[in-house]
Parts: sequence; C-alpha cells; structure tokens
Amino acid sequence: MKKKVLVIAGPTGVGKTACSIHMAKQFKGEIINGDAMQVYHGLDIGTAKITEAETEHIPHHLLDCFRIYDDYNVKVFQEKGRELIEDISEKGLLPIVCGGTGLYIKSLLYDYIFQDEPKDHDFLEFLQSLSNSQLYALLTHVDQAALKTIHLNNRQRMIRAIEMAHSGIKKSEVIAAQQHELLYDVFFIGLTMDREYLYERINQRVDRMMKAGLYEEVKKLSEQEPAIWNMQCFQSIGYKEWRSHFEKGESIESCVNLIKKNSRNFAKRQYTWFNNQLPMHWYDVQKQDWLQCAFDDVNAWLSQ
Repeated sequence: MKKKVLVIAGPTGVGKTACSIHMAKQFKGEIINGDAMQVYHGLDIGTAKITEAETEHIPHHLLDCFRIYDDYNVKVFQEKGRELIEDISEKGLLPIVCGGTGLYIKSLLYDYIFQDEPKDHDFLEFLQSLSNSQLYALLTHVDQAALKTIHLNNRQRMIRAIEMAHSGIKKSEVIAAQQHELLYDVFFIGLTMDREYLYERINQRVDRMMKAGLYEEVKKLSEQEPAIWNMQCFQSIGYKEWRSHFEKGESIESCVNLIKKNSRNFAKRQYTWFNNQLPMHWYDVQKQDWLQCAFDDVNAWLSQ
C-alpha cells in the first residue's frame, strides 16, 4: 500500500501555516516545509517563516536548516523530502507537506527523475549575465517545448532548462519520459478566498513585515554577504526587490510597493498552477465551517 501524505497548498498569504498546525494536531502529523526559501537560515521575515512559538511544538522539517550559500534546489528537496516521508510514516505519524512552491511539491510526490550532469561554471556565469528576455530567446532555440511549463519571469528555471540542454539532456524530454504518476496516496488541500480580499491581506502582510524589520533584515544580510544579490536565496519575492534601493538609491516606498505587486501577481500564478497541475480539494477559508469540512474529508481519506 502507498504511504499516506497530506498536502496543504495555495497562494501566498492565504493561511497555509495555520492550517498545517491544525491538521498536525488533529491527525498526529509532522510537517515538511514545501517552500523553496524558508529553508535558508536568516531569511525569516521576508519568507514569512513560522516562529518557534507558532509551531506549537509540532516538528517541522526542511525549515531554517540551510545557509544562504548552500546548494538547495528541487532535486535536493525531492531527496530529503522523500526520506522524511519514510521516516515520519515509520513512526506511525502523518507526513504533512505545507507550502506554495508547486514544482517542489509535485517533484516530491510524483515520479520526477532528475538527471545529474557535469556543471559548466563558465556557461552558468554567462547565463546569469543575460536578461530574462535573452534567456527566453535562448531557450526558444535550444528547448522550445520546455517553455510550455516555464514562465518568462522564472529566471532560475529558464537557466536550469538551458543548462540541461547544453549538457545534451533536454528538460522537455525528461518530463515527457515520465509517467506522471503519484508515488504516494495523497490528499491535496488547497486554501482559497475571495481574490480582492486575498490581495488586501497580502498588502497588509507586507506592511507587517516592514514593521517586523524586513528592511533591517535585508540590509544586514547584504552587508554580511555583498554577493548575495546574485545568490539563489535572494531571487525570491521580498528580497530581490530591494536591490534597486541598495545599489541605485530607489526609495523604500517604491520597493515595498513592488513587493506587494509581485506578491499579488505570484498569488495569481499559484492559483493557475495548482488548478492545472494537481488534483486539489479547495476550501474557502472565509466560510465558517471550512476547517471542519477539511477535517471530515481528511478523516474519510485516512480511513480508506
């Protein structure tokens, strides 16, 4: 029998963290962080990382455990996440994957295979010097089919696909060769709410981040590691927007507004991605009984 795995996903700012705590307490689970940036130590406020008090003593894995210059990617997450699913299941507990990084979650649960190829550091440095439009144009030539699943603004994934093609292994061909089958018995919880209300919540959350010291966090990290602007950890929303301030004198207000805008746009893309890629069970968190409905559905799934 396939091992049971509960997934809690959805757009940024919708309340996934709180839901995961409820589910872990209700069904005796441990939580695997499914966010690509919350693994980094020191990136706390901008990633909305759960605090120790908020965990309510529920074990959390792949959280705050990598240094900013460590190599962390979807392949590393897949390997470590699958080990955790085995370990948590063997203890008789329920593995709960919580996060909004859709590709990471899908790669963990489906039969994704990642190829190891030698790194061409000179070629990678060349790719990193290109603009997003230039990367997109290059990917059009070397693996146009890969663009069906990669957004123009997803710089890291474009670079990765070009690197694969450069090594002789096309990303699109690797995906096409897979069966797209679930390796586990998974129940996918998706959290949703009225879009305009969500966007307002996102704006308010960014304001709370600023009050909590987001600017100071970014300033401290950039002073400790001047090269951080080119590191993977600083390509995420909440951090990358500050580069123009520290290097070109852009106003703080302008950077904050850009974080809000990018966060809202990211939420839109997350809705689209999860709807198209995973068999979600959606729950409107604005409805009074949503949590009890989710409890009932998960309990019925666990009883199967």
